[in-house]
Amino acid sequence: MCVDLAYPVQEEKSPGTYIGDIAADSQLLNSVSSQDHNLITFNQLSQKETSQLFNISKSGKLFTSQKLDAESLCSYSTECSRTIKVAVKQAETFIKILKIKVTIEDVNDHQPEFPVKQIKLLFDESHGKGTAKSIPNAVDQDVGIMNSKISYRLKKHDNEPFRLSVSKKVDGTSKLRISLDEKLDRESKDSYFLQLVAEDGGFPSQHGILNIEVSVIDVNDNPPIFSKDIYNVSIKNTHHRASPVTVLSATDLDSGDNGKIIYHFSSKTSEIVKNSFQLNNVTGEIFFLNVFPVTQTRKYKLFVEATDRGSPPLSSIVLLLVNVINQQNRAPEIDVNFVSALKKNTAAISERIKVGSFIAYVSVIDNDVGLNGEVTCDLKSDKFQLLKISSKEYKVLMKNTVDRETESNYNISIICHDKGSPALKTARKFSIQVMDVNDVQPKFTKDTFKFLTYENEKSNFPVGFINATDLDLGNGGQLTYFIIDNNNMFPFQITDYGFISTIRSLDRERRDIYKFRVLVKDNGTPSLNSTANVVVEVMDENDNAPYFTFPSVNPFSLDVHYHPQSKNDITTLRASDRDSRENAFLKYEMLDRKNHQLFTVNPYTGVLSFARKVYQNDAGSYNLLLVVKDSGSPVLSATTTLSLTLTVSNRTSPMLTAAHIQSSDMIDINLVIIIVVTAVVISIAIVVIITICIVRCNRRRTMLHTAAMNPAMQPGREKCLMISQSNNPFAITQNPEEGVHHSTPSMRSRRDFCPEQELPVEWTTLTTPKSIPASTQFYHCQPEKPLIFEKQLCQETNAKQ
Repeated sequence: MCVDLAYPVQEEKSPGTYIGDIAADSQLLNSVSSQDHNLITFNQLSQKETSQLFNISKSGKLFTSQKLDAESLCSYSTECSRTIKVAVKQAETFIKILKIKVTIEDVNDHQPEFPVKQIKLLFDESHGKGTAKSIPNAVDQDVGIMNSKISYRLKKHDNEPFRLSVSKKVDGTSKLRISLDEKLDRESKDSYFLQLVAEDGGFPSQHGILNIEVSVIDVNDNPPIFSKDIYNVSIKNTHHRASPVTVLSATDLDSGDNGKIIYHFSSKTSEIVKNSFQLNNVTGEIFFLNVFPVTQTRKYKLFVEATDRGSPPLSSIVLLLVNVINQQNRAPEIDVNFVSALKKNTAAISERIKVGSFIAYVSVIDNDVGLNGEVTCDLKSDKFQLLKISSKEYKVLMKNTVDRETESNYNISIICHDKGSPALKTARKFSIQVMDVNDVQPKFTKDTFKFLTYENEKSNFPVGFINATDLDLGNGGQLTYFIIDNNNMFPFQITDYGFISTIRSLDRERRDIYKFRVLVKDNGTPSLNSTANVVVEVMDENDNAPYFTFPSVNPFSLDVHYHPQSKNDITTLRASDRDSRENAFLKYEMLDRKNHQLFTVNPYTGVLSFARKVYQNDAGSYNLLLVVKDSGSPVLSATTTLSLTLTVSNRTSPMLTAAHIQSSDMIDINLVIIIVVTAVVISIAIVVIITICIVRCNRRRTMLHTAAMNPAMQPGREKCLMISQSNNPFAITQNPEEGVHHSTPSMRSRRDFCPEQELPVEWTTLTTPKSIPASTQFYHCQPEKPLIFEKQLCQETNAKQ
């Protein structure tokens, strides 16, 4: 229906509540002059339903005439409204009929209500998942769509196996069902209490509650259960027949007849046993019927079945062991069961086993009665412990960690004794073998290995051997060596056994020392490794000939002007050698013998000088053939020619005569005589000093022999003194002419005479046909220094004496 105006009004408002102004809202007064507004009147046409609900004034004001109730005026869950027809007149003239729609707004003043406050549901134990029971739904008297809209939720504990399912019926109401999430067990819980909450959609919302009690109906689904899996009973052979041997006890969680139990012997029980025992089928008591001789001991095995009275009946069987024993006291018996057994009386454990790990199960058998059957066991070990499980059951556990490398086998003894009088004991001995795991890291014998090798050798030339140890067994003790060389910088290779060799020829002049690291790892899982440092020094060979640096060209021209006041030195020859030590110790010579009378060259300094006085007739040109040699083996050399042009000053003596030559020769002879005499005197002095030192050392040796038992003596120091006095005190050189060289020490230190005071020498070489170059034994000193050193050494010896 088409309406002109629409107004809302809430229900339950008091009579006379203002709803709206029809005159203003319809805008009819706009078409009439203001002087005629009072002529416009509004009248409600008589209607059966609305005339008693609303009231309209002449001026067009709309009011309620009574309290409105949407629930009584309208149907459920629909819009509640009424249409009013209003006649508009100007004076007596009819203008228009207005249709006014008044919507009565519902107020959420009713809560959802269930037809009952509480219901009871019954579920059977046999009902499975998804089994459902219907429950009533709730009704809300409100007519508003949201106020009458009901939602449901099931209030329960988290572990309760129920679920609410909601579906719609044809009439729009809800169909409610309680279903099972899983099968129920009456023996676990026989009743549940749930709450179904119905809540409307109004604001504020209102709710109603339905209490639900769920009861679980018993089904015979539980067999009788004995209190023990095995009954082990020991009785004396004098046991009184009126006293039960034992009482079997079984329980059934079912109720009613499903939980009532009767006992009987199983068909597996032999007839001999049935004739020896009597079973009460209600109480479960078992009585012994026979009487045995005092010394007889027997064991009986009984199978007893407990059956309930359900339909169908359920049953279970238990084993009863009855030991009929005599009164004699017997020693306990020990039975050991290993978790991991290698052989009889030998168990195996891993080296990595943790403290508290289970190793063996120990059971003790002693069927004696009273104190004779009470047993105590003990195990004494710092690695293992014996813990009690029950009166005659024990377990062997790890007490402390083990290390196979320290101890690989343990001999264990368990001693058990009863409390009889006299007490009897039994000892059970067994061994535990520790199995190896890879837990030891390989270790080199030294942190740094030092080797000497030669240059210019072929590939695969041996350098040295390194060694590492690993106490593990099997793959954990198998070692493999590697050279850590990420950039292929080192010309060495190493075998799996630690043997180092070259992969190409070495050149000391390019590199004389190699330092690298070596890795060793075992083949265990996981693999362990270690590293060490290796230093290889390349020893020099005389493979580089010396060469002249001055003169730098061959031949070389040199102009020399002699003046009587000039020095005898002309120039200094210079040469170099890329080798080291004695291979680079150079000597200079002049090969042209005819020029020896005028020129000479110092073999060590290379100074070229005049050998005699220069005269005017010596002026001229000379070709001097010079050679430089090293001291290696073989000796290498280089030659050069010096073209020397000599000019002489006019102040120089005119010419060389025979008298001059004779005078010069006489001077040379005198000089030789002086040198020889001096050498003889020095030699005699040295011999005298050595003789004195030897005599004193012999006397000291005699004193040491006499006082051999005196702990205050110092044989090590005396030995040092004897060696130092008995050895040659002179500085040793390869050649008497080798007087000066920058690469040799000035004289021997005291360590040369006392080798036992030196630090351990770390350098090693392989045993090869080659020997260490003699340069390590070359020394140089001034002639006076050895004498002074020997004198001081003897003075020290005298002072200590």
